[in-house]
Amino acid sequence: MEPCRYPWRPDLGDGMYSNPVIHADYSDPDVIRVGDDLWMTSSSFQCTPGLPILHSRDLVNWQLVNHAIRRIPHESYRDVRPGCGIWAPALRYHAGKFWLFFPMPDEGIYVTTAEDPAGRWAEPWCLQEAKGWIDPCPFWDDDGRAYLIHAYAMSRSGLKERIHLRPMEPDGTRLLGDGVELFHTPHHLYLEGPKVHKIDGWYYILCPGGGVQTGWQVVFRARSLTGPYEEKVVLEQGSSRVNGPHQGALVDLPDGSWWFLHFQDCGPFGRIVHLQPVRWEDGWPVVGVDRDGNGIGEPVERWIKPVPDCPIRIPETTDTFGSNALGLQWQWNANHEPDWSDLTSRPGWLRLPGGIGSAGDLTMFPRFLGQKFPARQFRVSTVCDITAAAVDSLAGLAVVGGGRSFAIAFKRGAGRNRVVLCTAEGEEEVAALERMTAELAVTVSSDGSFRFEILQADETWKTFERGFRAREGGWIGARVGLFHTSELQSVADFSAFLFSAP
Repeated sequence: MEPCRYPWRPDLGDGMYSNPVIHADYSDPDVIRVGDDLWMTSSSFQCTPGLPILHSRDLVNWQLVNHAIRRIPHESYRDVRPGCGIWAPALRYHAGKFWLFFPMPDEGIYVTTAEDPAGRWAEPWCLQEAKGWIDPCPFWDDDGRAYLIHAYAMSRSGLKERIHLRPMEPDGTRLLGDGVELFHTPHHLYLEGPKVHKIDGWYYILCPGGGVQTGWQVVFRARSLTGPYEEKVVLEQGSSRVNGPHQGALVDLPDGSWWFLHFQDCGPFGRIVHLQPVRWEDGWPVVGVDRDGNGIGEPVERWIKPVPDCPIRIPETTDTFGSNALGLQWQWNANHEPDWSDLTSRPGWLRLPGGIGSAGDLTMFPRFLGQKFPARQFRVSTVCDITAAAVDSLAGLAVVGGGRSFAIAFKRGAGRNRVVLCTAEGEEEVAALERMTAELAVTVSSDGSFRFEILQADETWKTFERGFRAREGGWIGARVGLFHTSELQSVADFSAFLFSAP
């Protein structure tokens, strides 16, 4: 089977693009431009490595080039903590370096910096210990003064729909006072995610409101950073098929055009990234297409590419394990250790030492190695070899999300080997095999349903009748990936992890 290099391709090849520009779970995207280069980051929650760094030259074709952190900066994340970890970050360029401010809603606000976003980032430091502060964004004004703006998580702080501004040391090492609450907006439910810009003498604060599934994008503007602010809704679903278009980034290009990237909550497929054109009218951005003439835009499905003739790029999915390092698309379920994977002992194979866990509950297994869903429908296959596995160990392919996991696993037996479907209800044997290798696959459909498959001895695929449905997790989409559970010292090997069309 040949891998499909582009499970989802937004660049239509005719000077147009189709939304979403990234059909994968890059939640709460923030984007900046430095010269001709565009850089994106997003939330990563409990998964590691965290804070992905993506690069583009045209806002349509993106490559995953780095992660800003290898481990979440708190000891508790050696265990899986769904829905915790790194929430919506802000990426900025100031004083010759890149800055990432990110919230951990149970721990506080953290900062890391780099001279090259594709290179090494500094060890994160805690700017402020706090419970319930989220969505921080730094701002350096023309007079050299620096500020932090942030929102609150109702689940931790008891506050919501409030945006706070605090003075900060310009080097991002400490806050300088309590600052002021800029606004409290119960009429914009779940207002959060503030991003600050200064354009033509105006201070603009962009915030999503209304919640991830049904919300809208709000812009506040004032002549003074502390207000008073006017407000305007600039993007909503309207008659489009894009629910909850908000929480993103306003960015300009060298040609003077403006654009807005935002996510759309698509359940098990995660929060996928859309790109909207922006025009300015009476000092307000109009995002998308204003079909009603009221200054409120609606998302577009297709549009002219911002920059022509850029080569097609898609965040990687397939991994042939031909390198001495995992592809950047892989993430573990918690803070990971170097010895959780091995790509050198058996060249061309990924070796996973076994860990203690349940194949029926991989949501809480730190060593689950997963990827984001990369398209609305796709197929993944891999070869699993249990020659060196311990008796009763399980190794295989799984879909994880929403507190549930579903897996097809190869189980080493004392007398025979078995292939089993693993769910929270237990193991269901679906095949007995004398051999030590099995090619396993899963096909995901556009409604989130999926079925597992196995390659039989006659080289035909058997699809198992029992189907499942993927679920979104704690603020993140479902993931597909590999695992090996064992009570004893044990290793299992996997050959190429291949994506293809279903």
